[in-house]
Formats: sequence, structure tokens, C-alpha cells
Amino acid sequence: MNITFHREDFLKPLSYVAGVAERRQTLPILSYILLQHRDGKTVLTGTDLEVEVSTVTTGTAKSGGELTLPARKLLDICRALPEGSEIDIRQEGEKVVVKTGKSRFTLLTMPVSDFPALQTPPWEQSLTLKQGELKALLEQTHFCMAQQDVRYYLNGVLLEVSDGRLRAVATDGHRMAVSELALPGAKGDKQIIIPRKAVHEIARLLTATDDSLTLQIGQNHIGVQTGELTFTSKLIDGRYPDYHKVIPGTQTVHARLEAAEFQHALTRVAILSSEKHRGVRLNTDKLIRITAHNPEQEEAQEEIPTLEYAGPTVEIGFNVAYLIDAVAAIGAGQVQFSLNDPNSSCTVRPAGQEYPLYVIMPMRL
Repeated sequence: MNITFHREDFLKPLSYVAGVAERRQTLPILSYILLQHRDGKTVLTGTDLEVEVSTVTTGTAKSGGELTLPARKLLDICRALPEGSEIDIRQEGEKVVVKTGKSRFTLLTMPVSDFPALQTPPWEQSLTLKQGELKALLEQTHFCMAQQDVRYYLNGVLLEVSDGRLRAVATDGHRMAVSELALPGAKGDKQIIIPRKAVHEIARLLTATDDSLTLQIGQNHIGVQTGELTFTSKLIDGRYPDYHKVIPGTQTVHARLEAAEFQHALTRVAILSSEKHRGVRLNTDKLIRITAHNPEQEEAQEEIPTLEYAGPTVEIGFNVAYLIDAVAAIGAGQVQFSLNDPNSSCTVRPAGQEYPLYVIMPMRL
């Protein structure tokens, strides 16, 4: 096999598939990518046995075929080459020679027959939506996923398809994020749990644009297809808890705040919070006071005015990182901060909107 690429045409699709390849693995082939050129089309594929990414790129083949290449080494080489470089890849026995200008790199290859492929059953449902919509849905929720929790079903994002909407839910047991978008093509009632790595990869691969994608859902797999890219992942086999029970019903205290002002105040107070517990205390009123202490007897205090306040005064403690994450995910504009009493969870959402919604459990200080 002998094929030539323009560096700029090759680097982006290479970064897509190399991001999936495992650096530390039990199977050496999983640190490699598969390069194929057949019928005038060049395809790059990377996998870790759970997630697979394939993308089409532009190359000029002097002779076609397929070969495997060490993903990270090839990506590092291409990144280090000057802009506008022509990259020539040629297989020579059990080695691959990568040449450009006066630079020459000899890399080890492995048998193509060793490269695994995900076997996916027929898709049960296909949905068409914008890349920016799915990317935003995941970015508004993914940070609430658990990390290596024994409750394995929490180590991912719940994607719920029902009549006319697509909803994403994530929780680690201390906080929860819920977001949804209208999707006229969504029919029936289906729940799947996307693994943590797959969630991050989908968010990385998608662009915040109106370009369309096809979301495919199967019994044990999820697929995302854009113009030149195909993503496939296994799903977490488990039953997600009933998240509706966690969402508070009627709340008696409501404060409307400027999101940026609230986030900055929390960030400053967090500097002197306990490194272990990250706790801050909020005294809610028309002027919200945020305070933090640490074992060194240091103290931080901020006061921010509310744009609107209703309800009695409440003193309540929270993990400041959870509040900062929620407000940062909402972004610019105003946030609605609501609660009942010091022992009940609070909700944070964009003012005047139902979603995204963040539910945060209080902590004793």
C-alpha cells in the first residue's frame, strides 16, 4: 500500500480516530488505527472494543489496500510537521515508512487480521437532528455523571426518547442534570445509558453547528453518523433509577440572579473553602451572602443582590463545585435558584426556562 495525504486534510480525521485508540491496553492492536483505501475511498478506523470511530479522508493512492498504524505516534508526527506538508505513507514488509520532505519515519505495523471490529445488530430507531443540539444536550449534563461508581449504571448519561422529545439525564448521587430538546421525529418510549467514554467522544467529535446527524439506537449499541464520520458504542446494560422522584415539586424560596455575577462570587469564595469538603454556606434573602471557612481558620465572604426574591430566609450549605458547574453550564443570562429548607435539595435553571435543570443536594457544615 502506498498513499499520499495533504497534512491539513489528514490531521483532523486522524485526531478523531486516534482519540479512541487506547494508550494503555492489554491488546497491543488497540493502540493502532486501521487505514483502508478501496474503490477510491480512504477510511480511518479506531476502536477500544467498546467504542469505534470511522471517518473518510482524502488521499491519493498509488496502490490501495489496508494496513495498521500506531495511532499516537502517527498523530504526533503529523502535528509536528510543517503546514502544507505532503505525507507519503508506504508499507514495506512489517514496517511502514512515513516520508515528507527530508523527514523519514519508520513505524511498526501489525496484521490487519488482528484489528477488531464492533458487530452491531440492526438499528431499532433512527433520529435526525442538528449536531449542535446533541452536543449541547450532552455538554449540559455530562459533568454530573458518576466516576467509577459501583452503581455502574450511573457511570454514563441516560438518553430518553419519547414522543416528540429527546432528554438527557446524569447523576452521581449528589447532584443531577436534566436537559431536553424538542424532536418531532422521536416516537415511542426508549431509554438507553451511554457509557462515560462514549459521551465524551460524541461531544468531542460533534460541532456546534446546524449540520445534521443521524442518531441510531439499537438494543445494545448507539450510533452517530455525520457526513464523513461514523461513531458506534456499546451501551451500559442496566436500569437507570427513576430520576423524576429526585426533582423537587413545589418550592417556597426563589431567587433570580445574574449568572456571571453568581458564578464569579462562588469561584472567589471557593478559594478559601475546605479542600476536602468544598463546602460553602448560603444565606438567602434579597441580598445573598456566600461564606466559606477552612481548617486554617481562614474565611471568605461575598454578597450579591438578587434581581428578584420570594420566600423566607434560609441558611443552607452546598458543595461549591457543584454550584459552579451548574451555573457555568447555563452560561450567560440569568439563573433561577430555588429551594425549600436547609434539608432539601435546590434547583438551578435558566430564568424563565424549564431546562437545563440542575438538582443539588445540600450538605451539613
